[in-house]
Amino acid sequence: MGLSVATREITLSALPAALTVALVVLATQPAYQALIHNGTGWSPYAYQGLALDVQAYQVAGLTPGLSAAERLEVRDRALSSARNPAQFTQLREIEGYGEARLAVIERYLQQATVPAAAEAAKEAVALNAQAAQYAKAMERQYVEALQLMRRVLLGTALITGLLSVTSALRAMMLWRSELDRRSRREARQREALHLASHELRRPLQSLMLASDLLRHADTHDQRVHLLGLIEDSAAQLASRTDLSRLNDLYLDVTLRPRPQDLRPLLERFAGARTELSLPAVPLVWPVDGDRLRQIVENLVENALRYTEGPVELTLRKVDGQPEIEVCDHGPGLDAEQHRLVFLPYEQGPAGLRAGQGQGLGLPLVRRYARAHGGDVALTNTPGGGLCVTVRLGLPLDARSPVRDDPLPA
Repeated sequence: MGLSVATREITLSALPAALTVALVVLATQPAYQALIHNGTGWSPYAYQGLALDVQAYQVAGLTPGLSAAERLEVRDRALSSARNPAQFTQLREIEGYGEARLAVIERYLQQATVPAAAEAAKEAVALNAQAAQYAKAMERQYVEALQLMRRVLLGTALITGLLSVTSALRAMMLWRSELDRRSRREARQREALHLASHELRRPLQSLMLASDLLRHADTHDQRVHLLGLIEDSAAQLASRTDLSRLNDLYLDVTLRPRPQDLRPLLERFAGARTELSLPAVPLVWPVDGDRLRQIVENLVENALRYTEGPVELTLRKVDGQPEIEVCDHGPGLDAEQHRLVFLPYEQGPAGLRAGQGQGLGLPLVRRYARAHGGDVALTNTPGGGLCVTVRLGLPLDARSPVRDDPLPA
């Protein structure tokens, strides 16, 4: 994956240069064809010279006083030029511009008569005119090729500049995206650590209390009971601090459910201020026992914090689904607070023991309840107080983790 990303980035970085080279090659190709294949440095001088030599022969034939040898010398000079087609570059193209032909000039010169000399001069002048037309056409072709090259080079510069700016903007966006990704990852790590810290307090307190009581235990039964509490607290600590599963435990909640009787899970919460109401028959349901225990711990702890009276913990089955209800007789919550208490770090109203929590309990309760296929509902009791009801459904598949209400960074 890393190699493919690196290859992609290198390719994108090299794209402006490759595009520039390709466009420059395409832009210079017409000029290259015109300048190389159509004749580099071509000029009509050979055709002009031939016309002058033939006209000189015509004049020599009409000039009195010249000897036959002198006239023959002038004719041979013109004939020699006409018999050397190699010096007449682009001859085929030039002859295509009109009816004048080099071979016709040569044939007239070989006749060595005054009328033939006149016809040869006429043909040579016509061929020279055709050469001049060809030269103008070549000039236009060169100009057009150079103008095209100029436009393409300007366009190439513009496109290359845009690509460079785009590449720079893309690099900045990737850098910003990487910063955001790191920020989100760090926020998730902090969130997991905050929740883990929140959930470690109770087993740590229980472990410390049981360890202290163990030092003063007088009987074997007391020691066995306290050792059991220590083992249970240690197991809860291990369950809630598995560093390899922090995301599964607190963020993208992944459960390990198994069918079990819910009554023993709730019996451990019986206390001087906690009244239990459990069904007489087993209520078996597929749950993650450790996560369900954290749900009830948070609800009972919150209820005890906001009231000095008893807290009622009830387990029942409603419409075929288990419900766990925790009711207190504290100040209760208004409608707006019903919504806010499920936001991280939001706490209930100032009460007798308010300010001791972190505002993470109820958000975590709802996250675990939804992972179990259920949800949480809040209702105020008529006589004052609050009831929190957790309805359990069928746990979600482990491949469908639950994520909601992320904690702020």
